Amino acid sequence: MREKGTEPAFSGKYWDSHEKGMYKCASCGAELFSSDTKFDSGTGWPSFTEPANLENIELKEDNSYGTRRTEVLCKCCGSHLGHVFDDGPKDHGGKRYCINSVCLNLKKK
Repeated sequence: MREKGTEPAFSGKYWDSHEKGMYKCASCGAELFSSDTKFDSGTGWPSFTEPANLENIELKEDNSYGTRRTEVLCKCCGSHLGHVFDDGPKDHGGKRYCINSVCLNLKKK
């Protein structure tokens, strides 16, 4: 989270989780994503159509590794969470927040 790493696809504990609840930042506990916006993107990482609370998310341009992406950070503690892409479900705004499982803790409903 501090070194902006990415866990291997299909390895994290939440990539295929269907449990209901609120995904919180593993570092500071800020509410980040609701399970109601989680969808199966086929990428191997937890994917969401939108944040639960925009005030807890920061977006930053990321041009590392020769690509142009948008990094997703926890605005409360600065932790790297993943990236957001424009290839999500069109009927839900078209965004795919691709988040590392290690960055999340699920508070079950």
